[in-house]
Amino acid sequence: MEDKNKIAMKRGDNNDFKCAHAKKCGSCKYINSTYESQCKAKEEYLTRLLKPFVTPEPFIKCVEPMFYRNKVHAVFGEGKGRTVIAGTYEEGTHRIVPIDKCLIENEKADEILGTIKELLPSFKIRPYDEDKGTGLLRHVLIRRGYRTGEILVVLVIVDPVFPSKNNFVKALLKKHPEISTIVLNINDKKTGMVLGERQKVIYGKGYITDELLGKRFSIGAGTFYQINSLQCEKLYLKAFEFLKPKKQDVVIDAYCGIGTIGICLASKVKEVYGVELNEESVKNAGKNAKANNVTNVKFYANDAGRFMTDLAVKGKTVDAVITDPPRSGLTKEFKDAIIKMAPQKLVYISCNPVTLAADLKDLKKGGYSVKRAVGFDMFPWTDGIETCALLTKASEA
Repeated sequence: MEDKNKIAMKRGDNNDFKCAHAKKCGSCKYINSTYESQCKAKEEYLTRLLKPFVTPEPFIKCVEPMFYRNKVHAVFGEGKGRTVIAGTYEEGTHRIVPIDKCLIENEKADEILGTIKELLPSFKIRPYDEDKGTGLLRHVLIRRGYRTGEILVVLVIVDPVFPSKNNFVKALLKKHPEISTIVLNINDKKTGMVLGERQKVIYGKGYITDELLGKRFSIGAGTFYQINSLQCEKLYLKAFEFLKPKKQDVVIDAYCGIGTIGICLASKVKEVYGVELNEESVKNAGKNAKANNVTNVKFYANDAGRFMTDLAVKGKTVDAVITDPPRSGLTKEFKDAIIKMAPQKLVYISCNPVTLAADLKDLKKGGYSVKRAVGFDMFPWTDGIETCALLTKASEA
């Protein structure tokens, strides 16, 4: 990937690599800047936000800042003359910006999206029109394993009947034999959610696998998996460095997803309890633990705040908590439970520095102090920042 890195570093000086969709798409705030300048801006922003608590360590840059997204989502619709278009919604609207090539998305995934777009007319399949309620195909979601190369294609449709399904699959596989599995997901509701609750595997196993820190993980259509695999490994290693786990430690992995953190941590501690609301993810987490011969991790399908509160009420204690919540941050219930349980260490992984700062303020009032923090460029060219912070009880050295 060396050539791509050089291109990315020079992006702001090379018109050939500026994004033609930047103004309408709006996803990549820094797409026409240099890589160095965006990292500097992000580091300064994070430093300002965390100033009341700690001075962040040097910002950790991404060594492969182009085509890094292992998860690609496209909205399908119709343009002039009923031509099929695919892309993303224009910022602040539901107007589709047609995109053939995205500079941060996996290149093979974009190729597959192009093929699907070409195949639809020949199979008389029309994209869904949310205003008229006509058509079939709403979205396409593609996930690719960074180390395995396995590819999952999810066709999100409004009706369980997919005309000429078998022939469509054959035509798609003829162009892309590297596809590992194809899933139909049925979303017939008027909703902003991409995936519906029902799905049917029409080719392959219905999931892919990928490797992270030497462990193998199954990834389904609706499960959470970090979109930047290389940065994810750096993030987890930093989290474990902050934690300094001991063999006798019992640790909670809150918002555990498919169990990536807990399973990678398991060999360093006595026991890990993983908690996650998404039942599909919890099932995958259990399978992942078994596949990796990890026996000291238990997973629970529950709201993380409720789970922590129940433990606190029962007087249960743990040595440490690692938490990786959604952008909205920690719930009040979760923070109250942390303060009541009083684990010696809390490692907080955040994808939103604003909610992180708010949560740190509340946790500080509850007796915790922030010892270390570092930002990661997990989402190059966007304004997103991933942060890892270590908190300990205020009495701790």
